[in-house]
Amino acid sequence: MPSYQYIAKRLNGETVKGTRQASSLKELAHLLKTDGCFLVSADIEEEKQGLARFIPKLKYIPISQKLLVTQNLQVLVAAGVSLPHSIDVLEKQTKSRYFKNVLKEVRELILKGSSLSEALAEFPEVFSDIYVNLVKVGEKTGNLEGVLGILTKQLDRSYQLRSRTRGAMLYPAVVISTLILIGTAMMIKVVPQLSQTFEELEVELPPLTKFVIAFGEFFANQWLLLFSILMLSGVIFYFVLKSAPGKKVFHKVILKLPILGPLVKKINAAYTAMSLSALVQGGVSIVSAINIASDSVGNFYYKQALKDMALKVEKGKKLSKLIGEYNGLYSPLFVQMLQVGEETGTMGKMLLKLSEFYEGQVNNTTKNLSSIIEPILLLLVGAAVGLFAISVFQPIYSIMSSM
Repeated sequence: MPSYQYIAKRLNGETVKGTRQASSLKELAHLLKTDGCFLVSADIEEEKQGLARFIPKLKYIPISQKLLVTQNLQVLVAAGVSLPHSIDVLEKQTKSRYFKNVLKEVRELILKGSSLSEALAEFPEVFSDIYVNLVKVGEKTGNLEGVLGILTKQLDRSYQLRSRTRGAMLYPAVVISTLILIGTAMMIKVVPQLSQTFEELEVELPPLTKFVIAFGEFFANQWLLLFSILMLSGVIFYFVLKSAPGKKVFHKVILKLPILGPLVKKINAAYTAMSLSALVQGGVSIVSAINIASDSVGNFYYKQALKDMALKVEKGKKLSKLIGEYNGLYSPLFVQMLQVGEETGTMGKMLLKLSEFYEGQVNNTTKNLSSIIEPILLLLVGAAVGLFAISVFQPIYSIMSSM
């Protein structure tokens, strides 16, 4: 459906400008008429060009912006401000142009008679199933303010968890990137000069030095080919990871790694407990909550486990007993606390405590990750520098010995 940039006038003579989707100019005029406006002129909005047409992730909205909008919406709803006016206020406060357009569309859908949850459901790339379902429950129970409060806490904790995880990965990424850049510069600039020097001296070079020089010369002459191979490998790897078999293998390998595996398990356990606690406390049925929570975890095996559990819980089995069958994914503590929650009728509270516990575990692990990874990185850097130094100084030492 095309979007039109239009100019319209109200009955009092006020000029209104905006963008709206319609199948034709006739439908656009009819839609504006229902809002008390008369169409003056309209142009079809140009289609998005460049990468934005092909890469939907360019429309990605950070959690921090969703958190701010949800928090402010809760305040406005608590103050008794109408939903259309509340969303209009939020639209003006939002910095992201794409998010502004989304909020504008949400407001227009509400004015046409849609509920807030129905309007949000039109934008699944912005508002997750958890978000939409909790808002729906809040509308049904008349407790939209309370549900928005739960969502605010859930988004805040999700933001903090993601920030810690990314921060922990930053240090090794910087070190490895720097090592690659320095190695590339050495291969392009230093190695060819050394090769020329050794040729002039007519020295018999050891195998390691010959290998380094040959690789350096190949790198200097064929850098475009190597870069193309690297880019092609990256693209192939990306599409392999997007496929179900590739994702399955990769995620299994990640879970088996000595340092990263335990961290990934804690992160997925935290997201499981966080999502389930928000949904259960919001009043979503346990089967729906498990199904929705499966979308919040990133690992293939956690996602599949939760989907399987939802089917079995629907048949009458207890969630704690089912999670106990996945002892490679969820710890005995997770099972025990969930069992207590089921027996005492406080599952929401127990899941909240579990999510707080695992968030603390992730926080502690990410804090110590740098000190764990640092010796490994030092060994890698030391080995690379040592091999290069040996390849350079070994021929020089041979020259000095023969003099």
